[in-house]
Amino acid sequence: MRSVFPNLARTRYSHLWIEPLKSHSHSNTCNKYYIKRRESRVRILEQGYNFSKFSLIRGIVVIRSMESSSKKGPFVQNLFVMRHGERMDNYDPEWIASAPRPWDPPLTDDGKKEARKTGERLRTQGWNITRVICSPFLRCIQTAAEVVTALCAVQDQPLAIDPSKVKVSIEYGLCEVMNQFAIRTPPSSPDISWTLDRSELEAILPAGTMDHSVEPVWPELPHWLEKTEKSHERYSKAIQALADKFPRENVLCVTHGEGVGVSVSAFKKDVIVNAVEYCAYSHSQRSIFGSSTDGLNAERFHVLTESDQSGIRFYNK
Repeated sequence: MRSVFPNLARTRYSHLWIEPLKSHSHSNTCNKYYIKRRESRVRILEQGYNFSKFSLIRGIVVIRSMESSSKKGPFVQNLFVMRHGERMDNYDPEWIASAPRPWDPPLTDDGKKEARKTGERLRTQGWNITRVICSPFLRCIQTAAEVVTALCAVQDQPLAIDPSKVKVSIEYGLCEVMNQFAIRTPPSSPDISWTLDRSELEAILPAGTMDHSVEPVWPELPHWLEKTEKSHERYSKAIQALADKFPRENVLCVTHGEGVGVSVSAFKKDVIVNAVEYCAYSHSQRSIFGSSTDGLNAERFHVLTESDQSGIRFYNK
């Protein structure tokens, strides 16, 4: 891997702009130091490069080649995690009695409309979401279909979409909590599938938006009677892994209420989420400075959403 600092190959000592040695520093500028080439785990930044809040290892900074150009600065990644729209069984309790798949309810018509409005809002706010990842349950697929249609809308052509604007994939790690508290009527037999066939799910999404090259982070649905606490761990890991999987894109995850709650509590300390409305979404953001064989060089996500701002209510412990 070629370093962004060519002078490192010619000299044992380099005089560069690097992260300050004070691990608690919140400064967004760099100080000038002399450091030894190949010092144990040191992060070097080019002259004039801005950064924010890095943690340090043993009081020094880490040498790492960067893919991103310091002239352009870090990429600011936006992560949205959204709940599905209004579900049929909560709107019409009698629906369950005659439903062939009561554990996997569809959206109501109002749920679809609200999902479309949410997608339109995200588009007009200019977040440039190019990657949508959704739970395999029907209500989330239908929500994603409405949101993606709005995100792919062609200006001044209300019925036209450009499928190249957004790519979609299905992620088992974003599925509903697999227990009796979240799914009141499970399948009567283990031979009955929890979700529709993948081909049926893909047919619901706007044509040309499905990205078949993406492998799911979670290879299959969790087992039935999953503990709610374990589902929170799953959501946290899956959301982080999906954001890391697409580090140069703004990402929208379409999931369930518990998943949206975790998207706030996992990145915001000492917070308890007590309500997530239909189509509510969290918005988090981080700076990504580059990547190497060691992984991403990125900040931790900062939750920008305030309580009651977009349908999520939470409070400090």
